[in-house]
Amino acid sequence: MSDTHTPALQYRFDGPEDAPVLILAPSLGTTWHMWDRQVPELAQQWRVFRFDLPGHGGAPAHPAGSVSELAERLLATLDALGVQRFGYAGCAFGGAIGAELALRHPERVASLVLIAASPRFGTADEFRQRGVIVRTNGLDPIARTAPERWFTQGFAANQPAITEWAVQMVRTTDPGCYIAACEALAAFDIRAELGSVGVPTLVLVGSDDQVTGPAEARTLVAGIPDARLAVVPGASHLVPVEQPAAVTDLLVTHFTTAWQPAPGYDTATGQMAVPPVMVRPVLAPPVPVAPVGELAPAVQPEAVGRPDPYDAGIKVRREVLGDAHVDRALATADEFSGDFQEFITRYAWGEIWDRPGLDRRSRSCVTLTALVAGGHLEELAFHTRAALRNGLTPAEIKEVLLHAAVYCGVPAANSAFKVAQQVIREETTPSE
Repeated sequence: MSDTHTPALQYRFDGPEDAPVLILAPSLGTTWHMWDRQVPELAQQWRVFRFDLPGHGGAPAHPAGSVSELAERLLATLDALGVQRFGYAGCAFGGAIGAELALRHPERVASLVLIAASPRFGTADEFRQRGVIVRTNGLDPIARTAPERWFTQGFAANQPAITEWAVQMVRTTDPGCYIAACEALAAFDIRAELGSVGVPTLVLVGSDDQVTGPAEARTLVAGIPDARLAVVPGASHLVPVEQPAAVTDLLVTHFTTAWQPAPGYDTATGQMAVPPVMVRPVLAPPVPVAPVGELAPAVQPEAVGRPDPYDAGIKVRREVLGDAHVDRALATADEFSGDFQEFITRYAWGEIWDRPGLDRRSRSCVTLTALVAGGHLEELAFHTRAALRNGLTPAEIKEVLLHAAVYCGVPAANSAFKVAQQVIREETTPSE
């Protein structure tokens, strides 16, 4: 059951009230209007439900930290509306939410369409880097480059009104919610779970999609047992906007032919065919009673070992420093340095960085100051990158270094400013 305190999503319905519910989910940076061209036809036989991601399209800015949290918010919204079972089509980020629902709540999903989707979107480093750029420069750089990521060159040139609509849609998104969504996509990875998706699935992709293209689509089809592939020619990432008629036809065909009945539903009789289940009580084994005058032997609980902090350490280390940095460090480890890499992963990252007493922003402030004091400029460089990923702005890093200058010395701070300035310039300059 969904948490009643979970923030509801902004939504709208179209179509007959008594029709089966079909959910259309948006991608990151878009609103439910990306589906405007599909709704008139779909609403003839389905009750179409569209929603906005937090902070998108004027929706309340309640950031969500993971794809699973957004899936739970969606279920909470649907529960409040009395919607138990539905078909689902999602584009990109919306596809990730749909895959999450199919994995964690398969009884709710009657049929699934994943559009411009992937079991893992790029790399964690790419999305955390995007978060750094937005935190530093706002959403304007991302908004200005959205058309080239979303549309083919010819479509963008011939449809200036739609191109400008796309730019404004991103520009008016809440930056904090956009950054949180980037973090959610950075952590999203269901490659090992695709075989557990038991819902009839259509994987739909634009032939010219350079973001999540046909290769990612084929990975989904190869992993999901009941999946088929549709490649839409002449379309890029936002296929429903660029090729609306083709997408509408594919959705109608899929949901008309692959709508899986609810578990236990007999299609011949139109009734639930689950026989009553008799539940037999499970009796606990009797507890031995010691004879009068004797002490009962103490019950020895199973030994519970302390979890190895290495697993938590490697996770935190990757999240803070980035996969590329950690991969390089581990790749160069040999018989001489391997034990040291394991040591810092287990104790520095698993024991200290993973402690709950300070958040990661605070730990970055402490770490930067300590590195300035010690004159460790090489480590200062990659911990400046880490500080940006942990949410510090360039202005806040400047204040940390100014503060360190008082207590660690001006020469040390002078060297630190040169290193940090170069790193910040590299990390916060949007790519052309």
